[in-house]
Amino acid sequence: MTLDLLAPLYPWTKALHLIAVIAWMAGLFYLPRLYIYHFQTPVGDPRSELFKVMERRLLKAIMNPAMIATWVLGLALVLTPGVVDWTAGWWHMKLTAVLLMSGFHGMLGAARKRFEADGRPRTERAWRYWNEAPTLLMIVIVIMVIVKPF
Repeated sequence: MTLDLLAPLYPWTKALHLIAVIAWMAGLFYLPRLYIYHFQTPVGDPRSELFKVMERRLLKAIMNPAMIATWVLGLALVLTPGVVDWTAGWWHMKLTAVLLMSGFHGMLGAARKRFEADGRPRTERAWRYWNEAPTLLMIVIVIMVIVKPF
């Protein structure tokens, strides 16, 4: 199912989608790094309180709106005639990676609430590993959309 009225808007939809993706990815790269620094800071330290503010603002003011815009504009793109060949297999992998990226976003949001309550979810080492997850997912998504290997 496609919507013909979206066809003339395609360049704008695509541009805005990419802008939203870039903003979302910036947050997905930065928030785990903030968690690493926050993890290293003692509870009650003024820096810990500053990290709480930074993490909340990043998630609520940038990442959440960017993720929503990414999804809305992405759905508009797939509803644009001629954008997706539904018989190809690449879009299944892309959708899976985007769903995993959204799940990662949710995990970061849950961790923010634990940090807000002076918890220290996971370990510093775990956050260093989790910091790489959005990069790997981004690589899969970009290859699926640009190369369309299958």
